Amino acid sequence: MNSEQKRVYILLKAVIFHYHGLDDLEREDLEETAKELEAEEDLKWSYEFISKDYLTSFERARVYFNEVIGDYSKELRTELINMVWQANNLKGYVTEMEATAMLKLAKDWKVEKELIELVLK
Repeated sequence: MNSEQKRVYILLKAVIFHYHGLDDLEREDLEETAKELEAEEDLKWSYEFISKDYLTSFERARVYFNEVIGDYSKELRTELINMVWQANNLKGYVTEMEATAMLKLAKDWKVEKELIELVLK
C-alpha cells in the first residue's frame, strides 16, 4: 500500500467506526492498524478530519474518497471496502448504519455488487 492508500484506508476505517460512535475495541483496532501500516500520522489526520465536524464527517469523507479513489483499480477499491467490512466483523456484528455507509461508498466506487458478493460468503 502506498502512502495515499494508507491514508484512504485509515480514514475509511475511522469514519465507518465513528458512524455510530467509536468504542474501545474499534479505537484499539485503528491504532493497531496504523502501527502495522506505519501510518500513525494518517490516523491523527483522520481523527482531526472527523473532529472538524463530526456530523458531516462521513459526507466529507465521501467527497474526499471520490476525488482520490477514481484512479484505483476495481480490485483495490473492492479490497479496501472489504477490509473495513472485515474489521467491523471483529466485534461480531455490523450495525445497519455501518452497512448502509459501506454500501453507499461501494456504490460511489462502483463495487456494490462485489461487496454484496463478499458479504454473502
